[in-house]
Amino acid sequence: MDGHTGRLLERLPLARAHRWQGYAAALALSATALLARWALSDAFPPGFPFLTFFPAVVLSGFLFGRGPGILAAVLCGLLSWYFFIPPVRSFSLAPGVGVALGFYLGVVAVDLLLIDWMQRGTARLRQERERSQMLAERSQLLFSELQHRVSNNLQMVGAVLALQQRSVSDPAARQALSDASAKLQTIGRIQRQLYDHSGDPQTVERMLPDLVQDVMSTTGRSGVSAVVDVDAHIMLPPDALIPVALIVAETIANAVEHGFADRDTGRIEVQMRAHEAVVTLTIADDGAGPPPDFSAAAATSLGLRISRTLADQLGGSFDLSPRDGGGAIATLRFRPTQE
Repeated sequence: MDGHTGRLLERLPLARAHRWQGYAAALALSATALLARWALSDAFPPGFPFLTFFPAVVLSGFLFGRGPGILAAVLCGLLSWYFFIPPVRSFSLAPGVGVALGFYLGVVAVDLLLIDWMQRGTARLRQERERSQMLAERSQLLFSELQHRVSNNLQMVGAVLALQQRSVSDPAARQALSDASAKLQTIGRIQRQLYDHSGDPQTVERMLPDLVQDVMSTTGRSGVSAVVDVDAHIMLPPDALIPVALIVAETIANAVEHGFADRDTGRIEVQMRAHEAVVTLTIADDGAGPPPDFSAAAATSLGLRISRTLADQLGGSFDLSPRDGGGAIATLRFRPTQE
């Protein structure tokens, strides 16, 4: 049974809000069966008084429910008994009449019972589907609310650290609190973007541009633009999306802070490609770039150390090097685990 047929069956019986319409339709179908039996009397062989009445009973029960079906069964039985069972135009109980009526009653009773059983089952299925849909919508709402609460709590902790920073006089401690506050607020924003409204994980193609735009807006550097290019078929599990998003946020923040420290304009290019189950993420900028003797492995910058640690969690590698033509390029390579 396809979905269209299932939806039609779920609408049965018809005229549930106005039951009188169903009984009126049963009367009309019975009258139509009587007229059809009269019109086709010459075409039918003797001994078939109920031939046009069975469809009227079945249609009444199928379309309008048990009550109209019973009404049509009684009315059609009486009409066929009176007009087409000898002696006609009487309710005689001549020999053989009881057998004919018993056969009729048995057939219509089985038909109506089967129709009623089917419609009750369909009604239960409809109720279960509506209940399941309601539970799914409630679960989506609760999941979305949980995501927002987690994100808000993380950002609130970051804001508390930022307030605590003001009361610390040691420059190193102030910087550490500032970095921790920024990291927590970034994680909070990432957490909000991990799932869509239905609770399904966001695709990289959709999440990464939003993340980059969000990070760029927090830098306050309107002259620095960022473009994102992601292969459409890349799918990452949520436990990989968070490290990747953090690496992107850290690298962009470092590029803006160091690469464009003395410039008001610039361009950052974020690209993600997948080839033979290996995902390669590159973040390139046209800023000042690292010095010629720069080594990412030996760098002590907190952002680079965080990026290398996150890459290790992914089972991959992270590197930052000068870019041909000027600027810097950060490269993350990893092999996503299959869930």
